[in-house]
Amino acid sequence: MSGKTFVEKIFGAPAGSIVFAKPDIILSHDNTASISKTFAKMGGEDVADPNQLLIVLDHNAPPTNAKLANDYQYIRDLVKEKGITKFHDAGKGICHQIMADYAKPKMIIVGSDSHTCTAGAFNAFAAGIDRTETAGLWKQGETWFRVPESIKITLTGKLPKGVYAKDISLWIIGMIGSSGGDYKSIEYHGEGVKTLTISQRMTLANLGSEMGAKNAVFPSDEVLGEYYGEEIEGIWADDDATYSREIEINLSELFPVVAAPHHVDNVKALSEVQGTKIHQALVGTCTNGRLEDLQEAASILKGKKLPDDMIMLIVPASREIYMQAMREGLAEIFMESGAHLLASSCGPCLGTGQGIPADGFNVISTANRNFKGRMGNKESNVYLASPAAVAMSALAGEITDPRGIIANDKYPYAVEKSGTVEVKKDEDRYENRTWNYADLDNMNTDQMFAGNLTYAVPSSEPEKIMPHLFKGFDESFTDRVQEGDVIMAGANFGCGSSREHPAVGLSFAGVKAVICKSVNRIFYRSSVNQGLPIIILPEAVDIYKQGDQVEVDLENGIVKVGDKEFKFAPLPEKLMNIFKSKGLVNYIKKFA
Repeated sequence: MSGKTFVEKIFGAPAGSIVFAKPDIILSHDNTASISKTFAKMGGEDVADPNQLLIVLDHNAPPTNAKLANDYQYIRDLVKEKGITKFHDAGKGICHQIMADYAKPKMIIVGSDSHTCTAGAFNAFAAGIDRTETAGLWKQGETWFRVPESIKITLTGKLPKGVYAKDISLWIIGMIGSSGGDYKSIEYHGEGVKTLTISQRMTLANLGSEMGAKNAVFPSDEVLGEYYGEEIEGIWADDDATYSREIEINLSELFPVVAAPHHVDNVKALSEVQGTKIHQALVGTCTNGRLEDLQEAASILKGKKLPDDMIMLIVPASREIYMQAMREGLAEIFMESGAHLLASSCGPCLGTGQGIPADGFNVISTANRNFKGRMGNKESNVYLASPAAVAMSALAGEITDPRGIIANDKYPYAVEKSGTVEVKKDEDRYENRTWNYADLDNMNTDQMFAGNLTYAVPSSEPEKIMPHLFKGFDESFTDRVQEGDVIMAGANFGCGSSREHPAVGLSFAGVKAVICKSVNRIFYRSSVNQGLPIIILPEAVDIYKQGDQVEVDLENGIVKVGDKEFKFAPLPEKLMNIFKSKGLVNYIKKFA
């Protein structure tokens, strides 16, 4: 009998099992206002366990309009009313950085943000969920988990000078693709792990979501013990555990890389794009806004001036880091160089605050996503890189190697890169009550519903979502979609953010089902919660031709495409009850 993986030990069940568990921490942020309204629709009054909740105001901090300011005040009042003690107001920090003060080994952590997986750096199981499921947790205190299969990544050697944790993450994403870790638990093993600080581990864990993973996790070792100031017991996989895939990476062989527009798995050696004109630079976000990151950028900027036409933004991940940067003189270095030092928030990353780029701008950023329009303007381009590469490139006005050399590196992996989803204006993808997106992989949530609308349009008000639904790639969809329509889609459907707006909108529009080759994990859960069936049938998608009659029989597990019939496992009774109830809100009101 083989040993167990980390997640199999956490949940006490083998991969593939469905288990119910009570999370130690339930994280939410600015979306708490929307979660509260959904909670009320479920018949919720008192929170099942206020001690589970951690609420951080960060995505629009400080608020950029009156509606957001009112939402913030609503959340402050709610926190007092519900007796929630773990609350951090605007400016205290980004939620995943604040989580570092709470996460401990062996914990189960969920959060209404896809990058909740960052807390895996602390030997915790940490995964993103959506707002509706978070509301259900407020009411019930527990939820279901499918125990994922695991991928073992063994790190050996030590990073060379000028190469950083961001490069490791992008290297892996480019190797396996943005869906290469779909619904998997990523475990980091090997002697190379001991060379990584907690900040570096947080960067790697954070980017687990960009591989499609459910979570990413590090061992509880002496490095973590030193972080806590005491030896602390954790959980780790057995030596003979079974993995779906094993990968070995020698850190000493890596070189600087970037993710080029418009997808995080479009990875290239930095030297392959060296010299590309840069107009704007960003160091910060939940991926790379820690003190080490700021120190690295400051060491490059010290005593130098940015070009007059360069816009550089520095965003510390928390107020504590901001103050430490001031004490160490880093803030002075940034400001003397000509950079803008912003309050701790998520704003520039998803285009909800300061720092929206102009048309035609090339941005180099330490963030985690570079989808088209991600930073608030779809006419700009975003390159992802390490803090050192960002700082060097900002000074030079063009993408520059942080090692200070002109190299001829070639990124060795040639996996098929994700393209940008786009339907041309003269294309008509709708026929016979079926939307033909079968050839489009990686339909991401930013294009399904723009990130800068996430808080302007509450997910609890679906009629307000409809005018914006799918506008990022098919202008005709929202005006023509009808109740009973079916969507045929490619692989990795719904990748990206945990925002539930697309699933809410599709359910409200009456879409009968989405049939796809594969689906992002959080989007799948979100769709179930909204009563929107997602059916994974790549063979049906492959043979579909626009105009084919498509019929879906959920109860019997049958999809017909033209004269061909495909079977899928009938959905479990609990999920069918959610669909029959038209979503988790009604289901909980009826059955909880």
